[in-house]
Amino acid sequence: MYYPEEIVEEVRTRNDIVDVIGSYVKLQKKGSSYFGLCPFHNEKSPSFSVSADKQMYYCFGCGAGGNVISFLMQYENFSFPEALQALAQRAGVKLPEEEADGKARAQAGKKAALLAVQKEAAMYYYRLLRSPEGARGMEYLQKRGLSADTMRDFGLGFAPAYSDRLYQYLKKKGYTDELLQESGLVRIEERGANDRFWNRVMFPIMDVNNRVIGFGGRVMGDGEPKYLNSPETMVFDKSRNLYGLHAARRSRKPYMLICEGYMDVISMHQAGFTNAVASLGTAFTVQHGLLIKRYTKEVILTYDSDGAGIKAAMRAIPILKEAGLSIRVLNLKPYKDPDEFIKNLGAEEFQKRIDGAVNSFLFEIGVIRENYQLEDPEEKTRFYNEIADRLTGFTEELERNNYTEAVAREYGIPYESLRRLVNRRGGERLAVPQSAGYAEKKVTRRQAREDAIRESQRLLLTWISEEPSVYSAVEGILSPEDFTEELYRRIAQKLFAQAKTGYVNAAEILNHFLEEDDYEEAAKVFHTRLKEQLGGQQKEQAFRETVVKIKKHSLDQASRNVTDIKELQKVLEEQKKLDNLHISLP
Repeated sequence: MYYPEEIVEEVRTRNDIVDVIGSYVKLQKKGSSYFGLCPFHNEKSPSFSVSADKQMYYCFGCGAGGNVISFLMQYENFSFPEALQALAQRAGVKLPEEEADGKARAQAGKKAALLAVQKEAAMYYYRLLRSPEGARGMEYLQKRGLSADTMRDFGLGFAPAYSDRLYQYLKKKGYTDELLQESGLVRIEERGANDRFWNRVMFPIMDVNNRVIGFGGRVMGDGEPKYLNSPETMVFDKSRNLYGLHAARRSRKPYMLICEGYMDVISMHQAGFTNAVASLGTAFTVQHGLLIKRYTKEVILTYDSDGAGIKAAMRAIPILKEAGLSIRVLNLKPYKDPDEFIKNLGAEEFQKRIDGAVNSFLFEIGVIRENYQLEDPEEKTRFYNEIADRLTGFTEELERNNYTEAVAREYGIPYESLRRLVNRRGGERLAVPQSAGYAEKKVTRRQAREDAIRESQRLLLTWISEEPSVYSAVEGILSPEDFTEELYRRIAQKLFAQAKTGYVNAAEILNHFLEEDDYEEAAKVFHTRLKEQLGGQQKEQAFRETVVKIKKHSLDQASRNVTDIKELQKVLEEQKKLDNLHISLP
């Protein structure tokens, strides 16, 4: 939904950033700012700064930064409207209501009703587990080593041995047969209604916002299926949710542990590994990978060590890579799963295994190696050829060489021999002619020049945001149109307008970029500190050089695009003026 700028700014200003972030992070005042441990990466020394004056936050460790709205978006994984609504409610600001058509209102109402049913069922199962009727389920969970606190934290429950108890309970609460059918909790047929889950230990499934959206139920004996999950509904999509993510996303670890099942996740959380998640009875999907990528860049697969677990890992690796994640694989042997490993060797040994988890590519090569009898020269050659084929998949030469070296070391293959084999198997795709190398160097030099211009544009914006008075030195020389980077041009438009008044409100400017992909780059403009404290002539010279570089680049681009001789003459005259440009800082 669109909200007017003045409403967004009112919500932001009515929520003091120190108060809001202080409810999530322990902050300590140092000078004019507050510091604490960054909630977005794992650290031991506080590098997370919150400025009461600027109403902005910034981490000098990982670079996360922004205003109070972006904090909620990052920390709670809220969309912009969700963050704004949460802050508006906190501050007592009434947001304009969206005019929804009848169909949209009906959909929203049904979704809310389905969530209410799931919550009611979760409370029912939770209470039953702790009643005499749930003694069998409680005994099972206690034998699995779960504490009362862990059972409470994950909301574990018990479905009774009668096939319609939940149905009767929910009917008394006023829910219709149609809604109960759509909830996936009840099957309604001509012969009557039956609960989907009965005589099972129940695992509520929560979304990232801690709302119950479905259930997993485990039989306590040898019945089949061992695990039964809710069907997909309007509120439950297995490919877009992960078990345990509602808790794991708050973990301070720089990676996530991916398990196979509910019990693995719960036992790992109980042992202190609160960054564990599992898919919901389905294979991993790219959507799962993209969901995880919102919170981390690295995953460690902790699948079972048996054949099925290895196959599952081999299927998951390319999917997770496609999502842009870095992957390692844990060695659980001689135990089958994380739960069994931790019970036998403890959390400290499990952490050692995490620290030593193998790179996913080397894991894949190790699995492939099991398909060959290396005592047979012909089989050995085929194995080397398959390794080489896989190595050709690395398009970056340095990365390819690094992996070639690692594989050669692991399997005792002479490095040069393997490197030549890789190049030969890759054919012309890997061969780089001299002319191509020359062209590559030209591209590199051009890229370096473009990066330097981009850096100058960002530096000047940072300078003006820190010292609004210096804007008077560039007024009439530079305009927002001289910033050739689109993002910086848009920032310059808002920053220059504010600087003219002598006051810059960076937190307000960032409101306009919250929903964009390059928001982090926009935030850097207002968080980067000028590296040197220059004084007098040095400062003036540095400022002049930055302005000249930006203006010269802008004019160079203009000269290449003009179609009129008069316009060209004007550009050339402005280029000449740059040689004698004098800037006096206030």
